[in-house]
Amino acid sequence: MFRLPFVVVAALASQLACAAVNLNTATKEELVALSGIGPAKAQAILDYRAQHGGFKSVEELKDVKGIGARRFEKLKPELTVGPAAVKTAAKDAKGAPAVPKPEGRPRN
Repeated sequence: MFRLPFVVVAALASQLACAAVNLNTATKEELVALSGIGPAKAQAILDYRAQHGGFKSVEELKDVKGIGARRFEKLKPELTVGPAAVKTAAKDAKGAPAVPKPEGRPRN
């Protein structure tokens, strides 16, 4: 009876461990969590992504300064390339004009 919860937890943990990092949506923290990537290389990846409009393939990571063939081969199984993150209305609301509040009788 006690084996079932253990099996479920183990299955969930293995799914999380195998989750690939999307180069087009990963945060700096997610990139730093990859083996062999520190804060400077993570920033270089983010800068490359911003300059080139995202990655079209995982192999394009080799074009990032500081990512050599050996490091790329180690990282390749942990990476994926999907569509870039879509900005939502909530994220864009920072620059949006304030919505006027309905006027009413002032409260005392």
